[in-house]
This record gives sequence, structure tokens and C-alpha cells, in this order.
Amino acid sequence: MFSSATLSGIWHQLALGPLAVLCAVSGGLLAAMLAITALAARSLGFSREDRIAIMFCGSKKSLVTGIPMANVLFAGQALGLVVLPLMIFHQLQLMACAALARHYARTSLRAFEPARHHTFTVEAR
Repeated sequence: MFSSATLSGIWHQLALGPLAVLCAVSGGLLAAMLAITALAARSLGFSREDRIAIMFCGSKKSLVTGIPMANVLFAGQALGLVVLPLMIFHQLQLMACAALARHYARTSLRAFEPARHHTFTVEAR
């Protein structure tokens, strides 16, 4: 569906300014959803691992549920242009969550590294 819209020239129908605004709004919406789910999970007292899972899962239903609903609601219309915000949001999700996953992996690994600042020596007498 989206690929057929690309072949039919969807990118020529949209100027650079509105596309930039669309990306900014999608990014803001994603940031808000990630922040809301993270803060809600923290305030409810979930463990770090559960908070991470809640944050990742809380914003991930967009493409899976959005495309079938758009097919029903906008049947026969220029569906590619209708789902463009959803596709941009989904790509931003993938990139942001990959960066967050990398960050959480690094911080988790640091917790298991041995402390290097404490060295003990035993002197022979």
C-alpha cells in the first residue's frame, strides 16, 4: 500500500516544509508518549526492567493497528497520503527505540563491571 503510493508519486505531492512539520510533530508525539509511559511506570513503582518494557511497549501499536483501520476508514481514497504520518511516526519509533535500547544495554553492563578503583595489595612479611 505505501509502496504503491510511493510509485504513484506521493513524494511529489508534499512540499519540504509540510514534510518537516510532519516529522517534527511525529517526533514530539513520540517523545511525549515515551515520557508519559516512563513516568507512569516509575510513579507506579515498577522495577527498572519493567519500566523499560512498559516504555517500549507503550508506543508500539501504531503501525499494526493503524494500517488496517486506515484501510477500512479511507477505502478508495489516496491511502498513501493518509498513512504517511503513521509511517513517519513508525520510522521515528524504530530509530529512537534502537538508541534507547543501546543506552539501556550500556547502563546495564556498567552495573556488572567490577569496581576498578579499589585495589588491594598484600605485602609479604
